[in-house]
Amino acid sequence: MHEYSIATQIVNAVLQEAAKHGANKVLEVHIVIGKLTLLGIEQISFCYETLAKGSILERSKLSIEERDARVKCPACGYEGALEYENNPEYHFSIPTFSCPKCNGIVEITSGRECLIKNIKLAVQ
Repeated sequence: MHEYSIATQIVNAVLQEAAKHGANKVLEVHIVIGKLTLLGIEQISFCYETLAKGSILERSKLSIEERDARVKCPACGYEGALEYENNPEYHFSIPTFSCPKCNGIVEITSGRECLIKNIKLAVQ
């Protein structure tokens, strides 16, 4: 389960940032996760809550913004959403990574992110 290792990295990064600012409590953590990371939002939340117990992150609000995949086609200039193939054999949608206009190879411009957008701290 790679969600646990990602949640561990998030918690560690937040704790380091809180220590830099002399915070005694983390109130809120806002993260952005791109859909192409294939991370489970519920699993990230569960792991975060589990890892936060007994620390200054306990009872902090985790806000997760899920970012759609967007692409750009160097051949025709298309910029927009990535198309998905819905095949019941796969049990989930598969991104096509081809331009919906000209069928050329696209560049991914968003959807691979996994980052901490902001942290709200309490400092006494």
